[in-house]
Amino acid sequence: MRTRLALVGVAALAAALALLFGGAFEHEAAARGGDVLPPAIAEQLQRGFAAGATAALVAGLQGELRVQPSAKAYGTLGLAYEQRARETGDATFYGRAERALRRALALHPNDLNALAGLGQLALARHQFRHALTLGRAARRVSPTTAGVYGIVGDAQLELGRYRQAFTAFDRMATLKPSVASYARVSYARELLGDVRGAEQAMALAVSAAAGQREAAAWTRTQLGLLLLSSGRPAAAEREAQRALLVFPGYHLALDALAQAEAAQGRLATALRHERAAVARIPLPQYVGFLGDLERATGHPARARGQYELIRVIERLLAANGVRNDLDIALFDVDHGIRLRHALELARRGYRERPSIVGDDVLGWALARNGRCGEALPYARRALRLGTRDAVKEFHRGYVEACLGHRAAARTWYRRALALNPHFSILWAPVARKGALR
Repeated sequence: MRTRLALVGVAALAAALALLFGGAFEHEAAARGGDVLPPAIAEQLQRGFAAGATAALVAGLQGELRVQPSAKAYGTLGLAYEQRARETGDATFYGRAERALRRALALHPNDLNALAGLGQLALARHQFRHALTLGRAARRVSPTTAGVYGIVGDAQLELGRYRQAFTAFDRMATLKPSVASYARVSYARELLGDVRGAEQAMALAVSAAAGQREAAAWTRTQLGLLLLSSGRPAAAEREAQRALLVFPGYHLALDALAQAEAAQGRLATALRHERAAVARIPLPQYVGFLGDLERATGHPARARGQYELIRVIERLLAANGVRNDLDIALFDVDHGIRLRHALELARRGYRERPSIVGDDVLGWALARNGRCGEALPYARRALRLGTRDAVKEFHRGYVEACLGHRAAARTWYRRALALNPHFSILWAPVARKGALR
């Protein structure tokens, strides 16, 4: 199926988990700095999030602030706005969140909730250097709060500082084993090529999420995506269905279910579920996959309509501070759109995100522009951690084939297909042909 690189990205999803399930609320009494949320308010906030009642919570906080402004209320409102962005896909909530959180800091410069909230907001906007600065500031305020290490580690991960990121995640898990910390451990193991270990850690996250509707659905979905990425679509489908039992209509699970069904050749049902995901929240990765499904089922005009919609969504995201260059470049390169411009975007995105994701997208963009000699070092670097990722392995094979290295190309194509024979509607057929040459 499609690469796991998407609008939010794994790091930003993990950041959202930290917000919901402990990040900004994990305060040790001896290390409290500034106004912190009393336990009763923290519980109310999380109950409101879990119940999908954030809009009512926002209204209540706005009323409270009209009567008596406080850093605590502004910080809580900022976190609630971030959740509204997640619930609706409406990026205008990012600006509202930032204004509320900055007002909290103006009232109390060391407010931990505001610093953590701004750090998570920067992650969601793919402003990783700024997120690292904010995460470190939050860590100075409360070095025994587990969630701040999640923000720091997420930012370091996207900046390619893997050793420091893994150290931060280890510290987070030591301070407080939780959904958020287990999810990060899972992703770290996945990056290092330990697929089974990643699944085991995500299974722990599933257990830790018991009784929390969105957390339970999110972890089930992520476990399913792990299974899908290692070529087990039937098992992935079961996890997505379990997520939907816990949280009917959950857009992430609908998208994962569509991917698993497409991998098993059931394109009609995949179309139906991807349309449902897009109807709930039109994230660019959902819309792009829907377009690919429309094209694969013989509806090129519908596919073009979905691809055009992505441009509208991307402009809205950019207007609300989201740096999306690598994601746009990847979509354009995959679909042969404006390849020279896509390469410029990939270069710009790489400067902001010099990680294995950046290596992969930039190398792919260079290769698709016929600059395969320049692409090869990036294709190698994209796999330097030992990551087992069929998309990255396919890209390496494509570069080798472009350079005339047929034996090496066959090896990489076969590796990609052995790991996940249905890694992409668009490119798995190319890998199958190349593996036979």
